[in-house]
Amino acid sequence: MKKLILLALLIVGCDNSTEPEPEDCAGVTGGTAVEDNCGSCIGGTTNLTACTQDCAGVWGGYSVSDIDENCYATIQIGEQLWMAENLKTTKYKDGSYISSGHSDEEWDDLETGAYAVYDDDPSNAYIYGNLYNRFAVDDNRDVCPEDWHIPSDDEWAILTDYLGGESVAGAKMKSTGTIEDGEGLWKYYSDEITEGISNESGFTGLPAGCRSSNDGYFNIDRQGYFWSSSMLSSTDVWYHTLKYNISSIERKFQWSNKGGSSVRCLGD
Repeated sequence: MKKLILLALLIVGCDNSTEPEPEDCAGVTGGTAVEDNCGSCIGGTTNLTACTQDCAGVWGGYSVSDIDENCYATIQIGEQLWMAENLKTTKYKDGSYISSGHSDEEWDDLETGAYAVYDDDPSNAYIYGNLYNRFAVDDNRDVCPEDWHIPSDDEWAILTDYLGGESVAGAKMKSTGTIEDGEGLWKYYSDEITEGISNESGFTGLPAGCRSSNDGYFNIDRQGYFWSSSMLSSTDVWYHTLKYNISSIERKFQWSNKGGSSVRCLGD
């Protein structure tokens, strides 16, 4: 009996087998890579870092915030990443304030950057964003957030070409719905025009109107005006406009430095 017990002990003592180490998500035995909140394998031998939450709280999302902590949806259109909302910031990227609160007479006399809110109604800023004069857009302190910029005329052309050309791009860029049907912000024009608006690009262009250099505010439900960074002269600049009664986007110039228009920033 003692011999059997001794034999059993010897057998147990000679068993050096161990449980195999588990593999991490990268398939490395005993590795340290783990899945992050986006379901990606990070760390360990992957050389990848964990995704983060964007300003809308979405893990791995692409919403972007400005220095005022306004959070903007973004949209990938072709190879470009656009803001899908009009800019609302009251400060330049360095934290300095952009001038505002000017009367029509003061606005017309400005030679420095400024913004306005349509009809001086804060609810319009919330929906449509601010209207910036050309001096603000050209200021080297920048109105767009870090890693974003005012699109050039060539970059607007890349967008409209991707959407099939200027003659049809507007319908693919405008937000859907009309004031009359209670489902949108655009003035109704005709079935042919309004039913053709698809916003299939996700750009979600709004009829934010503008502030004239001498005539106050106008066209809030009929037209959206968007700055480019491309100048023709000290006073002439390319800009682009969406209108309620056409399906195209129009490329124009000779817009005064003192006019107030919307800004859509483009990712660097």
